[in-house]
Amino acid sequence: MSSVAPTAGQPSRHPLDPEPVSSTKAGAVLALGIVAAFTGVLIGGLVPATIALVLARQARVDMRGAAGFLVGQRRVRTGVALAWVGIVLAAATLVVASIAGLLHLAGAGRDYGPTVN
Repeated sequence: MSSVAPTAGQPSRHPLDPEPVSSTKAGAVLALGIVAAFTGVLIGGLVPATIALVLARQARVDMRGAAGFLVGQRRVRTGVALAWVGIVLAAATLVVASIAGLLHLAGAGRDYGPTVN
């Protein structure tokens, strides 16, 4: 029996417990979020953003089930935020393109001479 008692700040761990490892899904969410943010203006950011949001849900479930042995919450949060940035940029691009198209169509009317009422 060990005479060393665990300190109050550190929870006692069983020696056979696995070491905490980084979630690969969390890394994928972050990478997809970065791609979505960079390509959001090109409207192509919707695809990686959607995949990142779906994968983030799976990563959170995996991390919750791993009881602390799977880490990467910060990567998931950052990736989700970047995915939403990509979605907002794509939506803003669609709105601006729609307005520009409508203004272009509105200016293409008939041009009458100065003497016509």
